[in-house]
Amino acid sequence: MSQAVTVSAGAGAELLTELLAARGHPLNTRCASRGLCHGCEVVLDGKTVRACQTRVSGSVTVSVPDRSRLEHRAQVSDSFNTDIPYAQAPLFAPIAGGRDTAFAVDLGTTTVAVLLVDLPTGGVLARAGEFNAQIRFGDNVLTRIDAARTPEAIAALQAAAVTDTIAPLLRRACQRAGRGLERLAGGAIAGNTTMLHLLTGTDPTPLGVAPFTPRFLEARRVTAGALGLTALAADVPVQLLPGIAAYIGADLTAGIHATGMIYDEQPSLLVDIGTNGEIILQSGGRLTGCATAAGPAFEGSGLRCGIRARAGAVGGIRLGLDPFRLELQIISGGAADQAVGICGSAYVDFLAAARGCGLLNDTGRFAADAWARVPAELRLDADGERALRLGANGKTFISEADIAVLLPAKAAIGAGIETLLAVTGTDPAAVSKLYLAGGFGLHLNVAHAIAIGLLPGFRPDQVRVVGNTALAGALLTVLDRSALAEMERLRAGVNVLELNLQEDFENRFVDHLLLP
Repeated sequence: MSQAVTVSAGAGAELLTELLAARGHPLNTRCASRGLCHGCEVVLDGKTVRACQTRVSGSVTVSVPDRSRLEHRAQVSDSFNTDIPYAQAPLFAPIAGGRDTAFAVDLGTTTVAVLLVDLPTGGVLARAGEFNAQIRFGDNVLTRIDAARTPEAIAALQAAAVTDTIAPLLRRACQRAGRGLERLAGGAIAGNTTMLHLLTGTDPTPLGVAPFTPRFLEARRVTAGALGLTALAADVPVQLLPGIAAYIGADLTAGIHATGMIYDEQPSLLVDIGTNGEIILQSGGRLTGCATAAGPAFEGSGLRCGIRARAGAVGGIRLGLDPFRLELQIISGGAADQAVGICGSAYVDFLAAARGCGLLNDTGRFAADAWARVPAELRLDADGERALRLGANGKTFISEADIAVLLPAKAAIGAGIETLLAVTGTDPAAVSKLYLAGGFGLHLNVAHAIAIGLLPGFRPDQVRVVGNTALAGALLTVLDRSALAEMERLRAGVNVLELNLQEDFENRFVDHLLLP
């Protein structure tokens, strides 16, 4: 679906992205408007153009596809599983008739989730979630770091997180809970290292160049006033959780604590798949961690019909060849031929199913003999680049060029897991539990992820989907004050493995560029 929008430039030519944003139609400038993705594509004069690279003058009418719009509701993961016991000893003492409520926040690169908690009882009162408004500066931590080149830019990124994202979510959660903002006694925030730097207005640029030195990793107690969180009283305390390294952040510290993996008698693995793949191994009470740059492909970036999980997107795919069958699962229902895009879990389904039935060869290209058996109305072939249409009347498709973007992303995760296990001498079969964290994991077909090598060498029965463990850790922090000291102890004991210094990582990465 698309919407026709008419915009008028002032004196001289102006960028379409800016004109559309001014008219209330912000676009997915997920590559920080560098023209490197298809997020902001619109149709102008019958041609598809990248709005961030297109200047117009005078009055023009453009057709804006739904998948290019930023304003749709995010599918925010605010559910989690945790079995770790905790005491009812709040980090912030409740005041009867006054400040008796706390908040927990997962400040993600893409989305932000908020929980509101009743301090006397520990009960969750309300939830709220939305896109991180920093998305307009880019869809991954590297683009955000690159955008933070001046004090003014850092201030703008901080305001996007605090004023444009966290404050509205707190208001929404309070409204749902029937409590005023004045009852908030404090909160805890988990996030990756870059997000916490930008949240506090700290220059993150050292994180973007070797040796990737954070300005801080330890837990920090700040105030709402220091953050510019003017929705709250200036003295309201905000606890930032401790991180581990430049690219293994407080979200992973929270996950280590919330899963209770440190207490597992047998080796266990925590895997959080996002724009960075963060992996923690526990073996004999020792923790080893690494991060691998998967990029935002599994969030749809760089894919012609890719989109973040949202209502109307293709969330699952079933595919067979003899006889040919194609079934689509649409998030929140709806007609398949009206799908607005394809999200990461569906791409994983496609890779597994297409490889399994022989439609794809191991390099990710459509096999010639199998391609000929696909119904003609579903085959697209332009300049030697083939693509499978997901329905004769729909506009969504998966091309060989898309697959070429997906394979390095899955290779980075697969090679990272294999390298970490190899360095520590751990066989996948010896891992008692693989904790799959993050929103992506909630929607993932685990068997398909294993089949394509995203989780190499594991069995489905080893995998435990645990959801948003960063939010779980933040919640445990406000409920039990001892959690903070435990997280500091855990993060200080993590041995960080630099994958770029491991001689076999590159070979494993190259091997994982193929489909098993």
